[in-house]
Amino acid sequence: MNSSVVKSIVLHLGIGGFLYASANIHPPTPKVMEVTLNSAIPTPDKAVSAVTVDQKQVEQKIAELQKKEKDKKSAEDKRIRDLERRAANARKQRESEARNIKKLEQERKAKEKEKAQAEAEAKKARAIEQKERAKAKQAENQKQEAENAAKVAADKRNAEEEALKKAEAERKKREEEAKERAAEAERKRQQAMQEQMLQEQLAKEQAARSKIRQQQVVSEVDKYRALIMARIQQNLLIDEKMKNQQCRVNIRLGFNGLVTQVKSLGGDKLVCEAALRAVRMADTLPVSKDKDVFEKLKNINLTIKPEF
Repeated sequence: MNSSVVKSIVLHLGIGGFLYASANIHPPTPKVMEVTLNSAIPTPDKAVSAVTVDQKQVEQKIAELQKKEKDKKSAEDKRIRDLERRAANARKQRESEARNIKKLEQERKAKEKEKAQAEAEAKKARAIEQKERAKAKQAENQKQEAENAAKVAADKRNAEEEALKKAEAERKKREEEAKERAAEAERKRQQAMQEQMLQEQLAKEQAARSKIRQQQVVSEVDKYRALIMARIQQNLLIDEKMKNQQCRVNIRLGFNGLVTQVKSLGGDKLVCEAALRAVRMADTLPVSKDKDVFEKLKNINLTIKPEF
């Protein structure tokens, strides 16, 4: 059982207790009659007692319940704002990390390009040096030429070994970078999942809040419909000819409960006349200050059944 239903039950119990207390304190008023729907036919010698409701005390009880609902709504709104703030912070952090990753990747590519250029220039310089060295040694004897050839071969072998070492180092470096990229991708995936879960939770909270609000509006509308019906029944002058008869009426109300229009929608002629007269006598009827509740009360249809 939700809180709105519990509060409605408590309110009705409170009003019932107040009516009981009022009946024990105040003598019955001749002009107001207490009638019960579908009750047995009263005997002529049985007196009809009336119970008047202190409207101010009823409104005070209603105001207390509305304050509790307002406090609860404020707490719920704060929790929703906290969730929205956390989601926004998570999104900003993710965007900042993405920018840092992009910047690091650009710096890495720039360094690789500079390194490749330096290696190309070094290689070119070595080739020029070897060529000049070979020209310088042309005038030497065969032995010197053989030694030079051997030295060139050794240099070439060393260069190939160095190139192999560099290639191996580059391969390992690429593997490490691939692992880092995979780890970063996994981290971003986890972060995206967390953000999605947060968004889903926020959506559920908003849906629950909307559902609670709808339930509150329906409960308030039912409550004020009952209060309006009670006010009309208090002013309804009944006759035995109206027994088991009814009339359906349409009532239009101003924002302060002022009756701006009332008309019959069909039913017993005597009941309809009495119902229209009772509504006009009331002049103003109970309405809620809540805009959503008032929208459902400002143009309502009621079925009036005399209570005997």
